Amino acid sequence: MTQAPDSAPDAPPAAAVPLSGVIGWPVAHSRSPRLHGHWLARYGIKGHYVPLAVAPEHLAQVLRALPRAGFVGANVTIPHKESVLALADIVTDRAALIGAANTLIFREDGRIHADNTDGYGFVTNLRQQAPEWLPDSGPAAVIGAGGAARAVVAALLECGVPELRIANRTRIRADQLKADFGARVVVYDWAQVGNMLEGAATIVNCTSMGMEGAQPLRLPLDAMSPDALVTDLVYTPLDTHFLRDARARGCTTVDGLGMLLHQAAPGFERWFGIHPQVDEELRRAVLA
Repeated sequence: MTQAPDSAPDAPPAAAVPLSGVIGWPVAHSRSPRLHGHWLARYGIKGHYVPLAVAPEHLAQVLRALPRAGFVGANVTIPHKESVLALADIVTDRAALIGAANTLIFREDGRIHADNTDGYGFVTNLRQQAPEWLPDSGPAAVIGAGGAARAVVAALLECGVPELRIANRTRIRADQLKADFGARVVVYDWAQVGNMLEGAATIVNCTSMGMEGAQPLRLPLDAMSPDALVTDLVYTPLDTHFLRDARARGCTTVDGLGMLLHQAAPGFERWFGIHPQVDEELRRAVLA
């Protein structure tokens, strides 16, 4: 079972008005301020969570300045999730294996602690939305081999999937995942992605295909078992064509919004001292 990321030691004491935010370029589209803002209001915390648009060439300078401005931590999104690893003073084993960080804690001693909670968010979402899901019941099939896929692969292997199949349009990225994660990973050519689904108990779209404004994810689904659990990391739209097609075949489906919500919880707890609830009220607030 995937464990919640460990608490960072020596976390900074609560400031009079603790600050956090999400660092990206661009970042105006992020739903994280709405998400964390909902929790801050729900728990009556006198803190703020703000979007921080930071150009890549300014990232190092901004990271070192944020703790002095009252920030206790930050989330990190595209294109900085890989770059922050080189700038952090402490990197968790999980973040190092994935090769990216999405959560930073600014410690009292001035050091930056980097972690990756995406895998935790992914698995916790599946367990909440599909409590009957058994990761060890059969192979998992992962479509895509980018940063999000690396977090998903790490989490699924930790959960005990017996075999993890992966296909990516550029095969070299999938081959790199196999090199990094070991013998349980089996690489398929993109042309064979339909065959990869045969017998898979868990199927995950980790690409941006199917997102609003992006090309659709078009796959032959004939081999997909109706007993499979199918999930899509895309959450705009919430119900993608891929999920609808899988549901039409009898599959249990889980949308990607819950991963966003659950991956945020460990950071919020570290920064503000309360473990927040992920529930329908939060989903409605983020989707509003």
